[in-house]
Amino acid sequence: MNETIARRLTGIAGISAAAALIVEVPLYFLYSGPPPASNVLARLLIGILALGVLVIFVTAFRELVKRVSPQYEWAGTLAFASGLVYATITLVSSGLEAGAVIAADHPVDPTITVNGTYILYGTISRMMLGIFLASVGFAISRTRLLPPWTCFSAYALAAINVAFMPSLFFGNDPAHFYAANGWGTTALMGALLSYWLLALGVSVVRSASRVAPATATAARGH
Repeated sequence: MNETIARRLTGIAGISAAAALIVEVPLYFLYSGPPPASNVLARLLIGILALGVLVIFVTAFRELVKRVSPQYEWAGTLAFASGLVYATITLVSSGLEAGAVIAADHPVDPTITVNGTYILYGTISRMMLGIFLASVGFAISRTRLLPPWTCFSAYALAAINVAFMPSLFFGNDPAHFYAANGWGTTALMGALLSYWLLALGVSVVRSASRVAPATATAARGH
């Protein structure tokens, strides 16, 4: 995989994952009480697809860092590993929620009733996303593979995620901003991640068009 292909794959995967997450998040706010099973399963399916594409994104990002600057491959690998762990944790949480909804004979709100997901979606996910975002920011800053704003925004989001790690001490009411499963800890963080991924994906795709002509020129020179 050459650099141009790595950039395009990384960008397209980032945009695709972001688009699915942007569609998913509002589905959590359609109902004031326990939502119907169709709503829960639909948003979980969309989220599962988004996480599948996110795995492609983190894999392609590692390859891109390796192509641009091999000495910082370790940073790309850290981003890959933490992103993969985040996706795995969230997929497990989605499976627990889906199982509870499928088995129930009445509408349930899995964000409250499935207590095993409280810190999986909350504190644990915030930690893994913090590591992922910080390593992405570091890799970008050292390799200069994208504009500076992508690095600074990654560091800022990493700090915000880490700030939500103590939320496990603040109860389990999803209507509370800073609860273990609160809308700030989970939905807001998901929304910020999705729009950041979208912007990053667009930036990576645009960078591929600039790299391709330069590569072709260099090839003709040889």
